[in-house]
Amino acid sequence: MNYIPNPLIIPIGLIVGVLIAAPVGPVNVLCIQRAIERGFWGGIAAGIGSVMGDGLIALCAGLGVGTVSGAVQTHRAVIQALGGLALIAFGARLYLSAPRLRIASDGETSSESLKDFVWDIPQTFFLTITNPGAVLGLFAVFGGVSTFVEVHSTIDVLLMVAAIVSGSMLWWVTLSNIIGRYRHQIDLRTLTLVNRIAGLLLAGFGAVLIAEVIWKGGNF
Repeated sequence: MNYIPNPLIIPIGLIVGVLIAAPVGPVNVLCIQRAIERGFWGGIAAGIGSVMGDGLIALCAGLGVGTVSGAVQTHRAVIQALGGLALIAFGARLYLSAPRLRIASDGETSSESLKDFVWDIPQTFFLTITNPGAVLGLFAVFGGVSTFVEVHSTIDVLLMVAAIVSGSMLWWVTLSNIIGRYRHQIDLRTLTLVNRIAGLLLAGFGAVLIAEVIWKGGNF
């Protein structure tokens, strides 16, 4: 058995992780909104949930758990409908909720930490794993990349998953840090507008998912 992993796995995995995290989608919109409203740790908490979801999907893909992909295909309508309803609920709640903008004044150090926003982690995790398009897309991406860099052994798979997760997390840390540096320029009126736009986008994504199920006559 070869215990020495392919050295290309780490850089390729990091790139794939960033490319997975960067495109604008429902989870990304929510993560960015959390970073704007709640600062660095709010964005990190939301990002962790998304990264955990992507990591779990990548691990299943890497270990050749074909039953997961098969189950997603078989029950896609149900999963997609649940994900769509969750997005509409999150969007409506975000649209109607009053913004909470906490910014430390000059000379003051914010006392907030990751534990203050820990409940955002399961929310974005759930939204990630209930997006069948993202699940199947990540299976396809992982399959293509693993063939390109010759991922064969379990060690290779685990290293690839770790690299993808690290790349995604690096993206969210960088983005949350950038937003955290400039969010002090946002007032409550602007944040209210951001929340309403984000809420409409989330609800819109959810409506599209449900409409697709209805259009295709989803088999529940």
